[in-house]
Amino acid sequence: MADLECPTVMNNVITFLSSLLQRVAESNDLNPRFHPQRISAFHGLTRPTISIQSYLERIFKYANCSPSCYVVAYVYLDRFTQQQPALSINSYNVHRLLITGVMIAAKFMDDLYYNNAYYAKVGGISTTEMNFLEVEL
Repeated sequence: MADLECPTVMNNVITFLSSLLQRVAESNDLNPRFHPQRISAFHGLTRPTISIQSYLERIFKYANCSPSCYVVAYVYLDRFTQQQPALSINSYNVHRLLITGVMIAAKFMDDLYYNNAYYAKVGGISTTEMNFLEVEL
């Protein structure tokens, strides 16, 4: 476990995860098959200006959750999209899916974690929205 605590390893995890999600979001944004998709609670009205990489770095900096939370969050997102095929990951929903997935993973994986209001602040959304997204995911 000590190797995962190394900043270089964690930077690699964040870089890999953000690259993967960026490619998925861009691919789904361009795929005409997904344009008539169902809008969900995770969709924003506009694309966030912060990159996926910077958003994950922000979550890592402030959430203080274990590295395994990022892997588990990705598994949650993968399972969610498999169960909800009309809700593909795209640039309008990936940020909300990420903060929600990491928060839920931290609650499951870590002994200590912050409350929903704190994760909402880190993620740039309201506490009410964070609570609703947690239930949706």
